[in-house]
Amino acid sequence: MMKHLFKAAVKWTFKEKGEDATKRFYSKSHQITIEGKPVLNVSAAKAFKGDPELYNPEDLLLSSLVSCHMMSYLYVCSQNGIEVLEYSDHAEATLEVSPDGSGRFVVVHLYPKVKIANADQIELANALHTKANQLCFIANSCNFPVSHHGSCEV
Repeated sequence: MMKHLFKAAVKWTFKEKGEDATKRFYSKSHQITIEGKPVLNVSAAKAFKGDPELYNPEDLLLSSLVSCHMMSYLYVCSQNGIEVLEYSDHAEATLEVSPDGSGRFVVVHLYPKVKIANADQIELANALHTKANQLCFIANSCNFPVSHHGSCEV
C-alpha cells in the first residue's frame, strides 16, 4: 500500500470585537497555510457567525468532494476511451446541527453535467460516475453518502 502525507497549518490571532465586555466573542477568521501555496483565508459559515466573504470548512469540504469526483471521473473516462469536452457540477451538501451544537453532514448530492465527443458512449459515460465515486479519495473518507446525479450530452 502506498501512503502520502499532507500537511496544513492554521494561524489565528485574538481580535477584540463587540461592545459587551462580559461576553467574550472570538473571531472565527483565520489563515490556513500549506507550504508553497497561497494563504487561504477562512472563517466560519455566516450561519455560525463567520465572515460570509471568506471560505468556510463546509465550503471546502464540499469543494473537495466536487473536485475529487471530477478528477476521478476524468481518469475513468480516459481509461475507457471517452473524450470529455466539458464538465460542470452544482453540488449540494446537507448539514444537520444538533441542539447541543454538534453537527455533521448527512448527505452530499453531486450533479455533474458532462459533454463528450461520441454519442455512442453516452450510456457508458453516465455509468462511469459510479466507478469514479468508488475511486474518489475524498468520498471514500466520508461517513455520509455521496450520491451523483449525472447527465451527459454530445
